[in-house]
Parts: sequence; structure tokens; C-alpha cells
Amino acid sequence: MRGIAKSMARTFAVFLRKPVTRDYPTYHKPIPERDRAFPLLLWDEDIHEPFCTGCHACERACPVECMTVLMKDNPNHKNLDGTSSRRKIIDKFWIDYARCMRCNICVEVCNFDAIAMNNTWEGHEISVYDRQDLVMDLPQLLSQSRTGNINEWVPVLGQTNETMSETDAEVSN
Repeated sequence: MRGIAKSMARTFAVFLRKPVTRDYPTYHKPIPERDRAFPLLLWDEDIHEPFCTGCHACERACPVECMTVLMKDNPNHKNLDGTSSRRKIIDKFWIDYARCMRCNICVEVCNFDAIAMNNTWEGHEISVYDRQDLVMDLPQLLSQSRTGNINEWVPVLGQTNETMSETDAEVSN
């Protein structure tokens, strides 16, 4: 009898506590500022072309070989007005998000700061029925940057590498 009373008390206590689940489609957990989702390309608003020159540095550094890059001569560089200082520009670019392991190496090796990790919920919630839909081409990779939907991560002033790694350890725990 005592065991039944204890179990009923426990059931009643659990019944009265707040729910632990979230209303997922309408409420999203806040994303940490330095969280890594999937890579995307950045758009240069000043001269209206991508920052990427197609140098293949990200493609060579990718450990899972999920990127394909093709470059061409920049038509804006040959113009008489010389609106662009870039001699080469990206022609085609594909990233297979199904193979990408979000390691951030492509961002680190890019000499032109043309790649960033997506820090929005759209960068995390990529659910599709067919794996071929996870191969992103140039317009898809540039779309969020062109509309301004991504936020740049800016380190906190006065924070050294040691304190940043301590902060990261606290966040992950």
C-alpha cells in the first residue's frame, strides 16, 4: 500500500510540473552566435558580384570533397569603367549539403572571405525527401547573402583566444 501511495504521489508531482517540450514549429531555440550550420557564399553589395573568385582553395581543402568550383574571366573587369578589380569570378559553384560535415575549413582557407557559415534557422533546417535536393548551386548559395538574412559573427572586444575557448567550453557543457 505504501508503494502505491509513493507512486501516485510521484505521478501527481510530474503531472503538475511545467512541460519540457517546446512548440517547435512556432518557437525555435536561440542559436549560439558562433554555431556552424552549412556554408554559403557572400555577395559584395558595392560592386554587385560575389566575393568568390573561383580560386579552388575551398574545394582543395574540403576533407569530404563536397564542393565543385568553376571560374571564368570577370566581364566587369574588362569594361572601360573598371567597376571590378577582380580579374576572375565564379562561374559555377555546387555544395552537396548531404556530404558536408560542417567543419568550417572552407571558411578558414578562403583568401577573399567569400564563404561564411549560415547562422540562421534556415541553415539548420534543411529537410528534403530526395538527396539530390541537397546539392546547392550558385543562386541558392548566394540568396541569403543577397537578401541580408545572415549576421556576421563579431568577437567580443577584450576577449583573447584563451578566454574564447573557455567560453566555448562553458556553452558546450
